[in-house]
Parts: sequence; structure tokens; C-alpha cells
Amino acid sequence: MDPVEQFRKEVDGNIKAIAADQAFLDLSNAWLVHASKHFYSYNFSWLGRPIIQVPQDMYAAQELIWACRPDVIIETGIAHGGSLILSASMLAMLDYCDAMQGSGVLDVKNARRKVVGVDIDIRPHNRQAIEAHPLSGKIKLIQGSSVAEETVSEVLAELSGDERIMVFLDSNHTHEHVLDELEIYGPMTSPGSYCVVWDTNIEDLPDSMWANRPWNRERNPKSAVREYMGQLDSVGRKGRDGADLKFDYDRTIEAKLAFTAAPSGFLKRR
Repeated sequence: MDPVEQFRKEVDGNIKAIAADQAFLDLSNAWLVHASKHFYSYNFSWLGRPIIQVPQDMYAAQELIWACRPDVIIETGIAHGGSLILSASMLAMLDYCDAMQGSGVLDVKNARRKVVGVDIDIRPHNRQAIEAHPLSGKIKLIQGSSVAEETVSEVLAELSGDERIMVFLDSNHTHEHVLDELEIYGPMTSPGSYCVVWDTNIEDLPDSMWANRPWNRERNPKSAVREYMGQLDSVGRKGRDGADLKFDYDRTIEAKLAFTAAPSGFLKRR
């Protein structure tokens, strides 16, 4: 057997074994519960900006971006900007690799790949740091509610119609808000690309962790994903491209990571 294919099959077997090992998955979730009590995800940065993600999910994001090769990544929820910088760095790497496979010259000014970041409140110190970052040229910041009509119009104005689009949803974690975001940004996702809903693990953590939050184990990002996926199956939706909108849960990513802040949140468009 070809050694590359043999290694791929070994990895596939590893992932399937993890998916079938409920004791390991329970242990991973228990670890994540305790880690969350220590604000573990706050401890990391990407190219100098705090990212507020568990490292496994950072790794998943770069794998998805490399595999799908999006032209535009739409992100709702900015915080300190680390996720924007991660996405921008991956898009810059794709630009570089394309250039090396072509003319060998990277035309930075005309490279079309970009990140569109949306947040209802981009704090001045975070905006200043993002705009001062070397990758700021690949980032468009939009301030406003991600579900407000005027904000969505600004996002759409950044799209030309022929791009391959990926979506990361990580703003207000209430059921209603996430469901609204899925209705708006899900259709922008390109076939074969992903709409990722972060922090679906809220449903798996103790309610005591959300005592001062407007979400809980019953109403949260994961419950919004379930309702949205049910609506796609029962009623149907159209994508921005006019085709029927269908998403599948990518459970392989969850199993590979073993623990993630986005269980049931990696949605791949057919």
C-alpha cells in the first residue's frame, strides 16, 4: 500500500476509535469543564493578539481554512481580534502559496482574500491593536449588531458574488441571536465550506457557570443549531447562490479534537 494512503487510513482509524470511546469523550468533557473554571481559553494568542479559544479549536480552524481555501471569512464577534488575525494569517499564506505556484510574485495590494469581522462594540484599544497589526490590510472591521439590517448590508457590500466563503459565528450566545445569525450568514456559506458555531459547549457545562449570562443549558448556541438544522430539513432554505441549503454535522472534527468548544458546531455545506 502507498505509505501516504496507509498513514491516512491509520489516522482515520484513530479518529473512529476516539468517536467510539465514550469514556474518553466523557473524560475530555470533564477536563474542559474544569479548564473553563480557570478561563483556560483566555491564555493563548495568535501572532500577538489574544484569541480566547482552546488550542484544539485554533488547530481545527487552520485545517478548515487550508482545506477549503476560502476567499472571504466572515466572523461575528471580535473581542481582542486574535481569531481575525488567525484567519488573516491563513489567508495570507494561501495567497503566498498561490503566488509560488504561479508567477512566484506575491501581489499583496491586489490579493483579494480577506476577513470581514463584525462586532456590536469594537473597543477602541482592540481596534487600535488590530489596525496596527501587520495583517490589518486583510481585515475589514464592521461595528454593529451582526443581525441588524444595516450591518448585514455592509457585510454583503464586501462580497462580490464569486467568492468562496467561510463563516465563524462567535458573538452573542443566546439561542435567539445565534438562530438569527444562522438564518443570515448560513446562506452565505459556499458549498463545500463551513459555517462554524463556536461555544456550543455551553450546553455541556454547569448552569452555575452562566449565572450572570442570558444563556443557559437549555437555550444556547447548540440548541439554536439544532433548531436551524431541523428547519433546513423540514422547511428548507436557499443559499446565497440560489441552490438548496443543506448542512451536515462534521463529527469527524469533533472526534479528532477529542475536546472542543464547538460540539455539533462544525457545519459543512453540501
